[in-house]
Amino acid sequence: MTITQLKYVLAVAENQNFTKAAEKTFVTQPTLSMQIQKLEDELDVLIFDRSKKPIELTDVGQKIVQQARNIVNEANRISDIVDQQKGYIGGEFKLGVIPTVMPTLLPMFLRNFIKKYPKVKLKIEELPTETIIERLEEGHLDAAIAATPLMLQNIKERPLYYEPFVAYMPENRELEVNEKIDVSSLDLDHMLLLEDGHCFRDGVINLCKTNRNYDDEIFSLESGSFETLVKLANEGLGMTLLPYLHTLEIKESERKHLHHFKDPAPAREVSLLYHKSELKMQIIEALRTTIAGVVKGAITFQNVQIISPLPQGKQKN
Repeated sequence: MTITQLKYVLAVAENQNFTKAAEKTFVTQPTLSMQIQKLEDELDVLIFDRSKKPIELTDVGQKIVQQARNIVNEANRISDIVDQQKGYIGGEFKLGVIPTVMPTLLPMFLRNFIKKYPKVKLKIEELPTETIIERLEEGHLDAAIAATPLMLQNIKERPLYYEPFVAYMPENRELEVNEKIDVSSLDLDHMLLLEDGHCFRDGVINLCKTNRNYDDEIFSLESGSFETLVKLANEGLGMTLLPYLHTLEIKESERKHLHHFKDPAPAREVSLLYHKSELKMQIIEALRTTIAGVVKGAITFQNVQIISPLPQGKQKN
């Protein structure tokens, strides 16, 4: 049994196809198939059910794949140990970032990080939380930035900052400029929401603690863009909630419509996520300190209440 054979098994398990797995591991399909066959012969079991299309893992194959991930991760740790001993911070690093964080946080820290750590080849993808979790667990991301707490067994969370929610309410004429509001005054029936799949949407629903009454709606719209929600609110079609960093880019003429919440202000916890195997920790720590350094000057709020980013049915007590 070799590490290479286990890597081939993981590639087939991920792609459910021998040809695609061979392309991803940069070998010929016959070479990959032969090595997996040798492993199956040595173990005297079938790892893959080749009669299924796409290829599926057998029951014992699922257990082998789980252990193979652990072994490959531990093998990769040897390179990490050497890099840390040499004080080397470099190499490829794959980072996932959720859509509601990417446009505000990335411009704040990316230039500083690239300048300070030029040997790191940073590959950044904008991904929803569910995809981030899958890729972290499968080893296809080295780290991610997402709203927490997610409380997952194999994923570690290091909070970076707490970002308050801010109400954008142009249709409310009764509020004074800069007047703070109560969470209890929110009504989900008049709330413009991000589309399903965004954890910020789930946070807003959790904050309002109510279900939307779809029967009375004249129109229904869920957008993937905060900018769209602000424009619709300006047209008198409702109100919306924004993460604090997004409000820094609001036009000066629109800032009078922003209203902060009374303490403790509802907020989301934004964290750096990585697998419990703790590979490439020297780069993860460099990323954490860089982000913390730039965000500290932008967000100074202390008295906040963290709102869960999980859909109500998935929250843990």
